[in-house]
Amino acid sequence: MKKYIIFLALSVFVITAGAQDMGNMHMQKDTAAKKPLKHDHAAMMRGMQPDTTHKMGMMSSQFSLDLPMNRDGSGTSWLPDETPMYMYMIHGKKWMHMVHGSIFLRYNKQDLFNKGSRGGTQADAPNWLMYMAQRKVGKNGLFAINTMFSFDPFTVGAGGYPLLYQTGESYKGNKLVDRQHPHDLFAELSVAYTQRVAKNTDISLSVGYPGEPALGPPVFMHRLSAMNNPDAPISHHYADATHIDFGTATLGFRYKNVKLEGSVFTGREPDEYRYGFDKARFDSYSVRLSVNPSKEWALQVSNGWLHGPEEAEPLDNVDRFTASAIHTKMLGDDSFVATTLVFGQNHHSSSGANEPAILIENSYQFHKNAIYGRYEYVQKDAGELDLEALYPTDPRFNINAFTLGYNRLLANFKQTNLTAGLQATANFSPAALRPLYGSTPIGFQVYLRVTPALMKMGGKPKMDKMMDMDM
Repeated sequence: MKKYIIFLALSVFVITAGAQDMGNMHMQKDTAAKKPLKHDHAAMMRGMQPDTTHKMGMMSSQFSLDLPMNRDGSGTSWLPDETPMYMYMIHGKKWMHMVHGSIFLRYNKQDLFNKGSRGGTQADAPNWLMYMAQRKVGKNGLFAINTMFSFDPFTVGAGGYPLLYQTGESYKGNKLVDRQHPHDLFAELSVAYTQRVAKNTDISLSVGYPGEPALGPPVFMHRLSAMNNPDAPISHHYADATHIDFGTATLGFRYKNVKLEGSVFTGREPDEYRYGFDKARFDSYSVRLSVNPSKEWALQVSNGWLHGPEEAEPLDNVDRFTASAIHTKMLGDDSFVATTLVFGQNHHSSSGANEPAILIENSYQFHKNAIYGRYEYVQKDAGELDLEALYPTDPRFNINAFTLGYNRLLANFKQTNLTAGLQATANFSPAALRPLYGSTPIGFQVYLRVTPALMKMGGKPKMDKMMDMDM
């Protein structure tokens, strides 16, 4: 395990340092003849309007020439325009390249005081790495490539990492319970084309194998409010679990700050073989309506009809409804507050039951320090927790969990941040489960996180200059 963690850290550092050096070479060439103007990041974000993106020299969304890149979430989802970006950028003559990612080197103990029998302990390194590229096609076309990789199968393990009350997917023929599954090595390989058909009006098509359908909010690791927390939400499979889907196609229509999308995709969750490609089935559907009423807000409502999502219960189809609100407010050049509220509900065809979940998460970043938290309410039945033998009537349990964390930036090297942090989670067990879990088992973690630094807007080559070049 140690050699995998060291290999991963060195690999990502080499990639990111190389990307930053290449970006610096382009910046030096671009700024040799003209000294860049100084800009305040927060002021530029506050003053940005979607329909004047290129006039102000801002970087374009991957799915619209009229929107800022800050709006891009995971898949085709939207974030608030106020969202700052943590990534490396390399500007070419026709293409713009971006690298984004995160590694947590951590120690994780899920039942610190050993109050129950379900908590696990593990030293691991959850991680993900994205490479994205885009270019303009003619005057009104935009082509984008998105890839995402995770070395979780090596640095976390095929059985995932300990996380009390987490459920979803399976391993060696058994349901994964009290563990978060690892992400696949190939988490996204997708392409998208967008055509501007009129002023403030786009039509887009995105195809991925794997990819993410139009269902739910941006996945947790791409939400600013969740970036400091190494754990997936225990409501993950109620809202944003379809972000790795082996076979998806999404058609979208945008008018100004409203977008309607529909997807056809594979309902089955990824299998336990995390290095390959699952069968594309295209047996499930979803629709999503996204609205950004201002630069600080992103709202969405969506519904998905998933065919047999769980390998352990292939005949159980799930209707998944989600609604979310994301708010981001820049407080200064490197400080902000980000908040996300998510409601998700699974309706199971096998039992006819509705199981709801509510998530509220927040992150307050002030210069080098961050305080963050997450509250979740999730309803899970005995079958989902793999406890049918103990509870044959299959009752539903109300689970509550509250996480509070703190981290501090230790160092920055070549536009790469090294951050140290710790967090604790109080899991409030329902009375019927206290003999197994204890009354309030406390999860505890300490970690080092490696990420790209906040991308400064001043002095960067302007996107409109690149976008004005045709193929």
